[in-house]
Amino acid sequence: MRSSKRWGYAVWLVLIGGFAVLHALNLRADFPNHSPWYMDWAKYTDEGWYGNAAIRAHLFGHWYLPGDFNPAPAAPVWPFLEWVLFFFTGVTIQAARGLAVAFFFVNLVLSYMLLRTRGPRWMALLALSLLATSPFLYCFSRLATLEPMLIAFTLASLNLAVRLPRLRRPLWASAWIGLLFTLMMLTKATALFLLPALGWAMVLPLWQRRKSAPEIPRTRAGAGYRPGGARPTIFAPWGEGTGLRLWGGGLALRCAVTAAGSFAVTFGLWMALVTGFGFLPDYKYLFFVNTYVKPPEFYWPLVSFWWSFHGMLWVDRLLIPLAGLVVAGAVLGWRSAWGRNLLLDPVFGASVWATAGYILFMTYQDHPQPRYFAVVAFFSFFVVAQGAGALLGETGPGLVRAMRPGPARFAGWAVIGLAALAVGINGAWTLTYAAHPEYTFVGAAERLTRYIDEHPNGRRMLVSISGDQITLVTHLPALCDDFGTPSPAIPDLVAKLARYQPGWYAAWNDLDPGTLEDLHSRFSLEQVASFRAFDDSDRNLLVLFKLHPLAGGQVRNPGDQNLQVPLPDDKFDVPVQ
Repeated sequence: MRSSKRWGYAVWLVLIGGFAVLHALNLRADFPNHSPWYMDWAKYTDEGWYGNAAIRAHLFGHWYLPGDFNPAPAAPVWPFLEWVLFFFTGVTIQAARGLAVAFFFVNLVLSYMLLRTRGPRWMALLALSLLATSPFLYCFSRLATLEPMLIAFTLASLNLAVRLPRLRRPLWASAWIGLLFTLMMLTKATALFLLPALGWAMVLPLWQRRKSAPEIPRTRAGAGYRPGGARPTIFAPWGEGTGLRLWGGGLALRCAVTAAGSFAVTFGLWMALVTGFGFLPDYKYLFFVNTYVKPPEFYWPLVSFWWSFHGMLWVDRLLIPLAGLVVAGAVLGWRSAWGRNLLLDPVFGASVWATAGYILFMTYQDHPQPRYFAVVAFFSFFVVAQGAGALLGETGPGLVRAMRPGPARFAGWAVIGLAALAVGINGAWTLTYAAHPEYTFVGAAERLTRYIDEHPNGRRMLVSISGDQITLVTHLPALCDDFGTPSPAIPDLVAKLARYQPGWYAAWNDLDPGTLEDLHSRFSLEQVASFRAFDDSDRNLLVLFKLHPLAGGQVRNPGDQNLQVPLPDDKFDVPVQ
């Protein structure tokens, strides 16, 4: 490589690295206010929810709280890693977010490794530039949520899958793919919708190797062989004798069966432990609370699909349409070399399948949230970079097929130009977020905890949908008022309140009538403080209530009176709605 080219790549890597490092700065800062993704719930709930087992284990000596939200049996990988990390850092929101950012760094490396199997260095660096400068990924990769780790396991699986034909022991690699898929499923069950992408990446390279493998002669003693005579020549597929019996020898099938078996054994072992220790209700409950009521109209899947498909614009209003044009162009240009090469590229196909799988998940769930599209962002950016490479005729690592000037080459440079424009705009946007960190929620959580400590009220325990998030920030013990695995001993929130006797309740902006009814069964409410946080008009005021036990341990019966309205012994002025 010429010296000037080496220097160009070095500068490019430094710029990518610089934007990547921005993700690790000011980790205590809140999710940026006034962003297009202000409504995402994760910024005030998920970081505490999915790490609460690790948080409780270090702060209170137990990871499980009966009757409360305990997602660890269904998603154990993230809290386990946080539990290990907290031995070194203590329980802090910076440590939890630092773990997510570390996975983002890993994802950049894995993305580069994956794309370099199918294209030149510049193509891989273009994809990394789109990832590192994306303001969408800047915001969501800095949250201690499950998506960065899910992407990491997915990329690791795909890296192994596309390399299977080259490996000396592909069955061992397939077993590792099965184990990685177990980790994906135990990180976030939506990994199931990424299975077609993984299957495509496993099977297609083996099929292509089989189609392109030369027949090589081998000799052996066989029927009619006489000592001293000429050995008969037998033609065998490329790779036989090296452990690479390709399609004809059933390698693709054996790899798939090995991966499936590895997954079945490891996932089955975890489920046996969950069932044996009595945590199966908690496992099922995570899926129950993530099942949303579907509209009654028979055509609701079409409406849901439109919302999910249109939601991809949350990622980027330039790059997502550009990725769509690349896919559409490849399909329409199937007869052209670039379109055929692109559609038969395992990484490109896996990227399309992964994006389609996640859109299918959000369509089925009928509840798209911006954070879900972090997976879509990675694979859509891969599509853009690979599309540019295919249009310019660069089809393999270091292999350049010279193309005469024409529409395809012009389109390739147009894709690169639009991608460069997106990098510039997004880079400036990301720099703005990084240069102006805000601490509204962290400050609100600290002031709320300080108020509770300065005004004792029996138990120091808080009830709030953001309770686990507040615990992560200030170590205040908390319960979730919205979720909790029902059991014969603690079937509902009323029983949970009776069991734990909390002293405080915090809500966002208003009071939910159902929650107020449950609280009224044992308490009257006194509004004592409020704290500004975030920019969502529905979630920008954290209101603190003191819970006063009813006189003489009285328990109200909802059948005797309406408990979903303010009662004479209450003192609050926020709306009930």
